[in-house]
Amino acid sequence: MKRSLLALLLAAGLSACTTTPAPAGKAADYPQARAYTTSADTDAMAEVDAALAAAQTSGKRVLIAMGANWCHDSRALAGWLETPRFAALIAEQYELVYVNVGMPQTGDANNLDVARRFGIDVLEGTPTVMVVSPEGTLLNRDTAKTWRNAASRSEDAIFEELALLARAESVAD
Repeated sequence: MKRSLLALLLAAGLSACTTTPAPAGKAADYPQARAYTTSADTDAMAEVDAALAAAQTSGKRVLIAMGANWCHDSRALAGWLETPRFAALIAEQYELVYVNVGMPQTGDANNLDVARRFGIDVLEGTPTVMVVSPEGTLLNRDTAKTWRNAASRSEDAIFEELALLARAESVAD
């Protein structure tokens, strides 16, 4: 009984990671990285505060990637962000913060106060990607929760969206 319940909870958690599962038996068409190293013991809010302070000096935006290493969509996004093409965009336009959210779908969540700070009360999946102005305003409220299919997006689509968010005046509701 316990094993069945655990399997059901794990399946529910993984399905919330993405809307499109990774194809079985096929190598990923995206790079993967383990970037979500913050834990419940890490002060993720202090890391966000530091990024906001740096953004106020640099004039960049803050890119907050809320995800987890168990999620292939989170790892796919992190993998893309580490490639030279994306790294150049990030270095020029963003202060990047990775926030490990654990497994909110099963009640084992970390750092959800970071999302709440910017007006996102519920994480519907991972990753959730927030673009924040140097003043602390969430600029992509309408798209922050749509990243949970990052593994099935093309490199160009991800790059174009991040480039657009870097220069958009405001795309919030």
